[in-house]
Amino acid sequence: MGKKKVIEASTTEETQAKPEASSKSSSKKRFESGILNIESTYNNTKVVLTDMKGNTLAWSTSGAIGFRGAKKGTPFAAAKIGETIGEKAEQFGIKEVKVVVKGVGSGRESAIRGFISKGINLLTIQDATPVPHNGPKPPKPRRA
Repeated sequence: MGKKKVIEASTTEETQAKPEASSKSSSKKRFESGILNIESTYNNTKVVLTDMKGNTLAWSTSGAIGFRGAKKGTPFAAAKIGETIGEKAEQFGIKEVKVVVKGVGSGRESAIRGFISKGINLLTIQDATPVPHNGPKPPKPRRA
């Protein structure tokens, strides 16, 4: 079936060519401050933690934690989301955040309370809920 090639590799060349693998803890970036975006609707609450440029670091929703149905829109579910994002923020080394709240749901304040329970300072709280200027176009008048 043919001759088999015998390859002799020198061990000294291989060890010199391979770069050292860096540890995972040193490759993680550290941030001093960030932005916490909270979107609270009647049915759900979403929380996104970003750096100051707007790049996403961590996120969570009520459904991701395990709440289903009508329980996703409760203040208790929002507080649990805030706690989980607070733990992730501690891993990134975040000390202070700006909070941007959007929506009219019941989890607006409780998500913030759950987040600050982890000992992270709030710089500002901004409400970015969209408000209509004039509303939808009214219906045409009824014909006689």
